[in-house]
Amino acid sequence: MTTATAQQLIRVGHSPDPDDAFMFHALANDKLPTGNLKFVHELVDIETLNRRALTGELEVTAVSIHAYSYLLDKYALLPTGCSMGDKYGPMVVAGKSLQVTDLPGIKIAVPGTLTTAFLTLKLLFESIGAGDKLTYEVIPFDEIIPAVASGKYDAGLIIHEGQLTFQNQGLHLVTDLGVWWQERTGLPLPLGGNVVRKDLGTATMKEVSRLIRASIKYALEHRQEALAYALKYARDMDVSLADKFVGMYVNDWTLDYGERGREAIRALLGEAHRAGIIPNPVAVEFVE
Repeated sequence: MTTATAQQLIRVGHSPDPDDAFMFHALANDKLPTGNLKFVHELVDIETLNRRALTGELEVTAVSIHAYSYLLDKYALLPTGCSMGDKYGPMVVAGKSLQVTDLPGIKIAVPGTLTTAFLTLKLLFESIGAGDKLTYEVIPFDEIIPAVASGKYDAGLIIHEGQLTFQNQGLHLVTDLGVWWQERTGLPLPLGGNVVRKDLGTATMKEVSRLIRASIKYALEHRQEALAYALKYARDMDVSLADKFVGMYVNDWTLDYGERGREAIRALLGEAHRAGIIPNPVAVEFVE
């Protein structure tokens, strides 16, 4: 008589937005054999995931690259699953036409202080000599556009699909931080990635990495099927807009950072350390 091998539970945290849903469709809907690993998905906003990662709660989680700089003792970066802003990224928007030099001193709604968007905004302020003049308030990312449109805040730092829909609310673009970063460094802006807990051991970490890559590859090869699933998480977006958004953040970069993507992470975190935003230098560690 044989005994079935107990499955190892792998809790995966990711954002309830179309690009993450697209990426994890195959794993979430049993499209791939996962052997002795059982994946359970928890969908919460990225700043909550960043905070939970500080205590090592989940075996695998999406995190902001900014947050990763505080997780080196617990997590390693997976080479797959990154969100890379290639000449686009988080945006600062306002209810009226403003210049970047108008931002110091006005209140900006932000989606969390551990987000890469917030880190890049701080670097922008440093670049104009206004590092100590960033006035902000943290609110949920999906409340930022309505709050700015209503006049509650002078400006807002938007992430996710708001980057494609903010104009519907009559808002004005102040700056695209992905464009600003690319013009400054020649590199894409690494926004988020997936991390795996180191205490799982090398073999399990590598198998998790392989399966997540397989899930992303499946989605890219079965685009309409994966997009249909992702549409459940597409706020205020029709199919074509959701498809565009998914294409921005699930692509060849997502299958593997590559050398340029790895360089982009090191450059961003290195500059943040030199600016005094991140307290310690970051030795980026990938599961290879």
